Amino acid sequence: MSDDGINERHRLRMQRKKEIVDEKIHAAQRHAGVLVVNTGNGKGKSSSAFGMAIRALGHGMQVGVVQFIKGAKSTGEELFLQRFPEQVQFHAMGEGYTWETQDRERDIACAERAWEKACGFLRDPDTGLVVLDELNIALKYRYLDICRVIDDLNGRPEMQHVIVTGRGALPELVAIADTVTEMQPVKHAFAVGIAAQAGVEW
Repeated sequence: MSDDGINERHRLRMQRKKEIVDEKIHAAQRHAGVLVVNTGNGKGKSSSAFGMAIRALGHGMQVGVVQFIKGAKSTGEELFLQRFPEQVQFHAMGEGYTWETQDRERDIACAERAWEKACGFLRDPDTGLVVLDELNIALKYRYLDICRVIDDLNGRPEMQHVIVTGRGALPELVAIADTVTEMQPVKHAFAVGIAAQAGVEW
């Protein structure tokens, strides 16, 4: 086929695609806060959430961050977002990975304190975006009651967006979420002996 023929086929294909996309855009006219869940065993759940936090900052929104489990050491996202104290409240409230703490009662107490902090954001209509990093882990291990968490999420201000991250999202949370992404690993440097590194893993 000649270049002109290839170009014409491409134009027609893109024309059809535009019609489909435009129809979907026209059908999506409602504005509301969304609940986003990033889960799965692959890398990128928290990275995506903090990318959205930066996007929200670019639009002048107030952002609240609560990290469950994490907190034993500072992360790049915490160090960066603390540069914006006028717009971001960042609370790393865990004591480290569950296999490091090895103390379920302490983990539960940490999770409960973190959830109380999260509820402060979930009740505040001025907080446009809430990041609940690794909340899925706290729910998976039953450190928090899923029914209570769902009630609090459902009771948030109408236009507030929430992002929940962590492996093993419970079906109950997935059911009420507006957007769910499951990250799946294809390759990971750690599997071939490359250590976790600043700027990549934390």
